[in-house]
Amino acid sequence: MGIKQQFDNFSDDYDEALSKGIAISGEDKYYFAEKRVEWLAVCLKNIKFYPKKILDFGCGIGSAVDFLLKIESAIDVTGVDVSEKSLEIARKKHAKKKASFYLPDNFAEKSTIELAFCNGVFHHIPLEQRAEAIGFINCSLKLGGIFSFWENNPWNPGTRVVMNRIPFDRDAITLNYIQAQNLIKNGGFEILQTDFRFYFPRSLSYLRILEKFIVKMPLGAQYQILARKIE
Repeated sequence: MGIKQQFDNFSDDYDEALSKGIAISGEDKYYFAEKRVEWLAVCLKNIKFYPKKILDFGCGIGSAVDFLLKIESAIDVTGVDVSEKSLEIARKKHAKKKASFYLPDNFAEKSTIELAFCNGVFHHIPLEQRAEAIGFINCSLKLGGIFSFWENNPWNPGTRVVMNRIPFDRDAITLNYIQAQNLIKNGGFEILQTDFRFYFPRSLSYLRILEKFIVKMPLGAQYQILARKIE
């Protein structure tokens, strides 16, 4: 089954399937979506980068849009996804917001985006198509634009447990941060930083205060690679 058909099939039940999968963490999808963008906002502030136009690559049903629009400088968000059924849901959810949604072939704006955001998408993309996907993001960004690449960390003991509980994640091919860094660098980017997040479930939430001190320890459930377009 191709990625388009897979997510067309799951679009109506996406939230339910995801919620069941991550329930063992004690949190819902909005917790993780919010915390990812909060960390991204901190990173952008640290490098004094203030994007107005944002691309959400592999946006699905648009779960990250509300949080991306909260980035202080953001004016609008464009979501791109291969699943038209998911995009239809996203358009209905965000009809009155500064957001638009397109199939990749219908997104014609090249070198106009300042920040590209991508979460948990590349483990679904076939290996032979991943370089092309990076190329799409590169072409969408202005020179000097920033790419926030989030992925599930296969070195985290709980990651595979969670993914096995989610029907559309069970057969996915994960990539560790070294593989991801190489993919991104080969796609015309320089790596600015790599951080690991989500070490502790809700039952150990009192330890989360430590996370900002251990972001370089490659054991968090997800990692972010922050990169800049250089070519």
